[in-house]
Formats: sequence, C-alpha cells, structure tokens
Amino acid sequence: MTTFTNDGSGQPPPEHQHSDHPRGEILSPTGEHVAIPEYAPAESPQRRERSGWNPMGSPATYALTAINLGVFVLMVLHGVSPKYPETSDLVHWGANLGWADYSAPVVRDAHGAIVSGAYHGQWWRLLTATFEHVGLIHLLTNMWCLWNLGLLGEPLLGPWGLAATYILTGVAGNLLSTAMHPNIVGAGASGAVFGIAGILIVLLSNKKLPIPWLELKKLRRSVIWFALLNLFIGIGFGSGWFDGIHIDNFAHIGGCLCGLALGVPLLPRMTAGRARYLARQKVVFPAGALVLALAGYWLSSFTAGVVAH
Repeated sequence: MTTFTNDGSGQPPPEHQHSDHPRGEILSPTGEHVAIPEYAPAESPQRRERSGWNPMGSPATYALTAINLGVFVLMVLHGVSPKYPETSDLVHWGANLGWADYSAPVVRDAHGAIVSGAYHGQWWRLLTATFEHVGLIHLLTNMWCLWNLGLLGEPLLGPWGLAATYILTGVAGNLLSTAMHPNIVGAGASGAVFGIAGILIVLLSNKKLPIPWLELKKLRRSVIWFALLNLFIGIGFGSGWFDGIHIDNFAHIGGCLCGLALGVPLLPRMTAGRARYLARQKVVFPAGALVLALAGYWLSSFTAGVVAH
C-alpha cells in the first residue's frame, strides 16, 4: 500500500508532487506459469492445463483484476492524474484513512456544514481502498503480482475462496495500517496480494497434493521469497532509504498474517474431497470476517475514547 501523510491540506507531500520514482511496491513472485490441479483432488484427480487467456478457468483472478483496472480508468476519466493523483482525489474515491479521521466526532458550524470529523464512521474504506491505486505504475505492479498469485492460488481455493481471501486479507491489512497510522491516507491491493501469498505458503505445504513434491517445494519457496523480499523493500522505503516512495508495510504484514491464519484450518481438508473442503471454507471465511469485525469494533471504541479525551 502506498501512503500519503494526511495533514489536512488535501495535497500530497512535496516529494510526491515532482518525483520521478515509481510508486509500485511489490515484485512478481514468479515469471513462469505453472499449471496445478484443481483443489480438493480427492474428487478431481485429473490435472487441467490452463491457457494464457481463459476467464472461465480462473474467474476470480480475472474479475478482481478487472475491478482494479476499472476503478483506475474511472478515476482517470473523472480527471484524476494517472501519475500523481492528489490526496483529495484518493480520499474521494475511497482511500483508507487513519483512525483519527474515522473516530473523530462530527462537528458542524452554525450553518450545519461539517468542519471536522468529515470521515466519521466510514469504515467501508477498509474495503474500497483495496481496489484503488496511487498511479499507473502502482496499479500495474500490484496487478502483475495479483495475476501470478491468483492463477496459482485459484485452483487451490476455488473462485469464491480466492475472492474471500482477497477481501478479508485486504481489509486486515488496512485495519492494521489504520491502527498503527492514525493520520495517513493509503490505497492499494498489496495487502490482499500479501494475503494471497500468505495462504499459499500454508496450502502449498500439503504433500498430498497431486503434484511432484520437488515442484511443490519450488512453488512454495518462490512465494516465501516473494513475501520476504517485498517486506524488506517495504522496510527500506518506510525507513526513508529511497526518496519519493512511501510504503505502508503494516498493510503488507496484516494481509500476510491474515492469509497465514486463514490457511491453517483449511490445510487438513484440502485433499479430503471437494464437499468437505468447501464446507470448511464456509466456516473459516465467515469466522475470519467476524474476527475482523470485532477487531474493527474494538479499534473504533478505543480510538473514539482517545479522540474524546
């Protein structure tokens, strides 16, 4: 997730206004396409080779990519800069805000106009921010990684499972970012991308998958290196080693941890048959949503008390 400091001016920091540095923050885990079997192979033993262009073969990957691209196109068509969007434009289109904005009480002037706390209670931004990007390079780098990880993960999770993982881990990443940074504006799919990487790290450890163990280890190792490398890059950018790029590594960490947590209860049912695996998903993903809702409620209550004092 790329972030801006929210100083109330509605403008990005000076280094964002005339920087030639790219705003993307993640690298592709693997440049090669590896065909893997459908999930729950106990009832789907045959491997299916996927073509390079097959929307019905990986509908969730295509749909999530299309939504991200569509949001960016709409932003540009409405006058948002494709290279250096203003902070006010990002907020207008659903960027994530720090809890200082979410929890501040709404204050109106004598004429009823809001003068502070304009974003009070807008927790839906935790979701909308996962489909918004800070410039074209930021979008393309995230979509490249989503594409590679999605094509790898969708056969193991199914389309609804991949979509649920994207949403839940993206929200988890933004929630941790919101908790740690009370005054930032951020957007990007990288928290969800790290979440997909996290769940794949767990699921690819299943030796019962009908795929050679050496190949499975290679795939898992590439995903692990992807996560570690990009977390390190995020630390570097967050520490000011590079000018012009600001990365919110807490969104990456939150998304990855959520993905790891979602994968653990799914792992034992991966090869137990499609029905059992889907039944386990129907428990795990709603339970994950409930945990995130409770965490958001606690954060809302806590921060409201801080703002009140």
